[in-house]
Amino acid sequence: MIKSCAVLGEQFVFRSLKEIMAKANEARSGDELARIAASSMKERMAAKQVLANLMLKEIREYPVLSPEQDDVSALIEEQVHEEIFKVIQNWTVADLREYVLEDQHEGADLLYIAKGLTSEMIAAVTKIMSNLDLIQAASKIEVKATCQTTIGMKGVLASRAQPNHPSDNLAGMRASLYEALSYGIGDAVIGINPVIDTTENIYALLNETKSIIDEFQIPTQNCVLAHVTTQMRAIEKGASADLIFQSLAGTQAGNESFGISLSMLKEATALINEKGTAVGPHRWYFETGQGSELSAEAHYDIDQVTLEARCYGLARQFNPFLVNTVVGFIGPEYLYDSKQVTRAGLEDHFMGKMHGLPMGVDVCYTNHMNVDQNDMDNLSMLLGTAGVNFVIGVPMADDCMLNYQSLSYHDIATVRRILNQGPISIFKQWLEEYGIMENNRFTSKAGDPTIFMNGVLGGMK
Repeated sequence: MIKSCAVLGEQFVFRSLKEIMAKANEARSGDELARIAASSMKERMAAKQVLANLMLKEIREYPVLSPEQDDVSALIEEQVHEEIFKVIQNWTVADLREYVLEDQHEGADLLYIAKGLTSEMIAAVTKIMSNLDLIQAASKIEVKATCQTTIGMKGVLASRAQPNHPSDNLAGMRASLYEALSYGIGDAVIGINPVIDTTENIYALLNETKSIIDEFQIPTQNCVLAHVTTQMRAIEKGASADLIFQSLAGTQAGNESFGISLSMLKEATALINEKGTAVGPHRWYFETGQGSELSAEAHYDIDQVTLEARCYGLARQFNPFLVNTVVGFIGPEYLYDSKQVTRAGLEDHFMGKMHGLPMGVDVCYTNHMNVDQNDMDNLSMLLGTAGVNFVIGVPMADDCMLNYQSLSYHDIATVRRILNQGPISIFKQWLEEYGIMENNRFTSKAGDPTIFMNGVLGGMK
């Protein structure tokens, strides 16, 4: 594929779809690190114009990574609904953008045509959309999923409680979790990042979180975010797990660097369906993040937005309950500053929703990035208006184990209040039973973890 375009008297020639896709990206330090980014704003605009005029069938005919050499490519190709694709194959990427943004097309319409799209097509339209476009389009799409509870309802901003502890101390984890619950956080999942990835430790953490859920009759689900094989061993041993977790990459080589394969994910699916403790059909939790393939030298000169979209193509094969991008976790090598982090968060959320995923975002950054907590406040509000399914909270917005900054428990409660959103309805009812919420507002008990230190009856109204 050789395409050219003139911008302000300067001619630009692009020699592959891979090059067009990379240079059409908004500025991204990861693409610069990989030496595939546009060299100037004019070249970026030329690439966007060329991309906008490509037909969808051209994107399919010139894959960025051949299905013959990559199982993620093969999986994405197999997912295409051929009858839907036939109808839209001659659309340009610009036509797709217009369809997505037109008022008469609702979320169900977008999800329908998305069945005829590859992940690369979804990435392509993302690159020619503004931030406001991404918010508008994503806000239309409602994706529901059920584990123990159901996520994805309109007007709901769900949350993951992340009560990490630097030594996986069970009492310390409990204390952090009690604080989260007192702020109404944890309706999406109680999910712990473990320090020690052993079968015995994951077994203990899973059973401890499940015992808390049972003790206080909390309508939520549990998960410990260890490597999938460690979780599988713990579950085989009898650990109580509602969800099983794994980080994903957008290429086969990237997933191999994580120590996983498609066959392993299928094996884990069978195990959690057979021995998991959830009642609903959606039992996977996946995490992604722009730049992971470059870190593993498994990017094949493909830009990080396109690779992120391919992660979602992989995720949708397994009908997950939760998917989130850990948007600023990897660092400034991939997303340099607040502008890039904000853009990536909106891109990832839209692309995940277009793949039909119950999409969340860990609104986060590392301390060596050109970002601060005010930037996270801004992004959380933008994502709230875009209808993000869930976000993640840690005590005081400072993860003491992973050493990065996220949203605090009370930050999430504040976003809910401002946007007139709430937790999952059954979880809200539970909060009301404990006197933490009343008439959709916090009571004076909110933020007091000692409610749960007094036993089951001590906290009840």
